[in-house]
Amino acid sequence: MTVGILDTTVIIHYFRKEPGVREWIDSQDAQLSITPITWLEVMEGAPGKAGQAACKTILSRFEMIYLTQTDMDWSMQQMERYRLSHGVTTNDCLIASVCHRLQVPIYTDNVKDYLKTLPASLVVKPY
Repeated sequence: MTVGILDTTVIIHYFRKEPGVREWIDSQDAQLSITPITWLEVMEGAPGKAGQAACKTILSRFEMIYLTQTDMDWSMQQMERYRLSHGVTTNDCLIASVCHRLQVPIYTDNVKDYLKTLPASLVVKPY
């Protein structure tokens, strides 16, 4: 069972070897996870075939948690509720939906984006 979901920004920082993120991820004993949304976002931004291969290697380290119909329904409610007033995005709603369902934190560098739909106790900047 996962203890938290990694946001796309964390994976990108890991790929770019930014200070702090590698040490934090490598020091985690418990299972961290990603969603298919993060997988797609990371692969979309991968620089060429070599970058894609490196991204796949990084992504394969984490458990994949798939969205359910309940997650999709929650995401649609958040989009309707907060798109105009708070500028929430589709992918952030989808990723947040898994955290909401499992009541596990989202580990992200974009705290402000997730505080629009999740309680502060589930939004963590880990490094």
